[in-house]
Amino acid sequence: MSKKPGLTVLAGPTAVGKGTVSTYIRDNYPGVWLSVSATTRPPRPGEHDGIHYFFKSAEEFDSLIENGELLEWAVVHGRNRYGTLRSTVEAAIAEGRSVLLEIDLQGARQVKEAVPDAQFVFLAPPSWDEMVRRLVGRGTESAEEQRQRLETAKLELAAEPEFDHTVINDDVRRAADELVSLMGLTPNP
Repeated sequence: MSKKPGLTVLAGPTAVGKGTVSTYIRDNYPGVWLSVSATTRPPRPGEHDGIHYFFKSAEEFDSLIENGELLEWAVVHGRNRYGTLRSTVEAAIAEGRSVLLEIDLQGARQVKEAVPDAQFVFLAPPSWDEMVRRLVGRGTESAEEQRQRLETAKLELAAEPEFDHTVINDDVRRAADELVSLMGLTPNP
């Protein structure tokens, strides 16, 4: 039995694998519309505008905020801004699509105020040590950025009770299948 399509918000601490789980869902579940966030951070190697993020200048992002075009937005790790384009999410829901929004904790809290009937899922690491290993292992941040992200992660982990469900990311496919099931869709065999 499938529930009515709508908005599911996925959040969790840094380096928990939100992007990896979301990418798996995008690649394996065409029935899920994955929202693409806007950001002021520069692209990482292999990231493309409009696919992984909408890369915006600070001025372009300011305009989106001023015009009320973001469902949520936040400054993440004290540096870059991320936000969700309201129009793309609303259009996908109006089309009857199941929408997955992968965002940080600050953004999830804003969405909860704006769309209280959305479903909120916390993606948790199997352990603190595994989360640290993943962050260090991806090699995309300096030692100082890693330290700052881990401090933020402690606060993010404490927010788990604010969510409707928790999914442990101990295996990407298993976590993705559980999330898709929570969205009311049938996981792939």
